Amino acid sequence: MRKFLALSTVACGAAALVACSNEDGRNAVDRTQDAVAAGVGQVSANTMGANSVEAYVKGASTGDLYEIRAADLALQHASSDQVKALARMIKTDHTDASGKLKALVDAKSDLEPVSLELDERRKGMLDNLANADKSGFDRAWLEQQVDAHEEAVALHSGFADNSDHPELRAHSRTALPKIQAHLNRARELLASSQASQ
Repeated sequence: MRKFLALSTVACGAAALVACSNEDGRNAVDRTQDAVAAGVGQVSANTMGANSVEAYVKGASTGDLYEIRAADLALQHASSDQVKALARMIKTDHTDASGKLKALVDAKSDLEPVSLELDERRKGMLDNLANADKSGFDRAWLEQQVDAHEEAVALHSGFADNSDHPELRAHSRTALPKIQAHLNRARELLASSQASQ
């Protein structure tokens, strides 16, 4: 409960700070929504996703789907070639991970099918990206990627450490290095974009 309250407080504080800043031309409401979504995602990944097979499968499959769709938006709207290169890598890796997770789950009669729909939180994040103006798109996308990949690292590493489901645990461990690589690159590009402003 303390972890949830602490993360909720952090999310609310981040939302308040984000609402005050609009240096990249983005809508302050969208920035606030993304900040709150990141906090909610972290709480979910660290609690339910790390400890429940069903929550892990849903979190991993929806996370992959969000990443694929966000990468498509970056490939259409990003200004930076480096951002587009990261989007291509993310799309390739998450498409592969999604296919492997689906095959694994389909082979097990005791598991719920992989989610083919985004939750409202991730739909809102994609809407915010789609509505970002050209001057703020790359930064908005990178900020979302950092948050989404921090959530994914928490989900996959927590599940790998806590689960007794051997096949899904192996999947989480296999997916983790690529997710960490995406996170590291998104952080580098975001830091570089902030330094140049």
